[in-house]
Amino acid sequence: MEAIPLVHASLGERELAAVAEVFASGWPAGQGPKGKALEAELAQKYAVADAVAVSNCGAALHLALMALDVSPGDEVIVADYTFPAPAHAVRYLGAVPVFADVRADTATVDPQAVADLVGPRTVGVIAVDTVGMPADYAPLRAITDRHGLFLVEDAACAVGATYQGRQAGSLAEVACLSFHGRKGATSGEGGALLATDPALAADARLRSSFGIGSIFDMGKVVGLPIPEFTEIGYNFKLSDIAAAILQVQLDRIDELLARRTAVAAQYTELLADEELTTTPWVPEDRTHAWQSYMVTLDASVDRAAVAADLRAQGIGCGHGAWATHLQPVFASGDSCPVSADLFHRNLALPMHAELTASQVERVVEVLRGSLRTHSTSTRILGGAA
Repeated sequence: MEAIPLVHASLGERELAAVAEVFASGWPAGQGPKGKALEAELAQKYAVADAVAVSNCGAALHLALMALDVSPGDEVIVADYTFPAPAHAVRYLGAVPVFADVRADTATVDPQAVADLVGPRTVGVIAVDTVGMPADYAPLRAITDRHGLFLVEDAACAVGATYQGRQAGSLAEVACLSFHGRKGATSGEGGALLATDPALAADARLRSSFGIGSIFDMGKVVGLPIPEFTEIGYNFKLSDIAAAILQVQLDRIDELLARRTAVAAQYTELLADEELTTTPWVPEDRTHAWQSYMVTLDASVDRAAVAADLRAQGIGCGHGAWATHLQPVFASGDSCPVSADLFHRNLALPMHAELTASQVERVVEVLRGSLRTHSTSTRILGGAA
């Protein structure tokens, strides 16, 4: 039985060659020449003032909120349906995440929900490009501008996506990217902070290296410069090994995204007449990065049983994203019914650039059979009888 994994990184000979160059250079650690080159490339690609390469997107979110002066007791409105990294970042600083519900059709944060949550302690909003779908930045920007709030774009899943002709990652004053192994461009782990304000990026870069800057740069200074630790920083640097891999991956992003888009189109076509699932919908003003392909199962379907069937056939699947407000560590009085519903009914199918057309067909075939086996719909049961 051929295994069809949920995710698979598209790494090959070009990436290996880039790593070999770093080995030969003698500087595999962070903030070296490859890291600087990657940051310059990211700043140019996203047309921002500066980019800071870091160890992961969670670190980028943490650094962003520190640079934006989020303080204990402040409230930050965060999209509820997502991997909970934004809420973690808010809590790292002793601030309070306030969870905003999402749209049922795109699973991105609902601007009206955001507007309804703005209060006297609100300092900003973190929008999320949910599994590769950009949020509604025009109305979100109108809300944050009206109330004097910051807007952060969590574009962890959205490298390659667009909104109104602009790239995800360039849709707010600060954006955070992820290069985790399941993303469209990956170095296994990694992330970046993109900023329109160079001072904000400089703050993040310094804090990402224990507050003392680049050891590589210091090593080129004649004499013996001894840095002073004037504030608490973190070790959030991205290695030059990872940076070299990412330079190759960014050069390949159009090719890799085209493959993912083709896979998504095939899934949507094959499932178009399936009444027990709803396939993703992409508004005309944006494009999707397809980090994940999630279907929403009919309420009559036993999702756990379907997932068990798929995995028994060697087909990877997952629950999708989280309704963050339902997680014990973030338990609150916030109500996000749409997010909660998606959390219980969404199912992520295999999605990566290495999937073949025949593999997608097999996934859909197994899924269709399992849906009928594990649906309590009287209409479906009656038709089968």
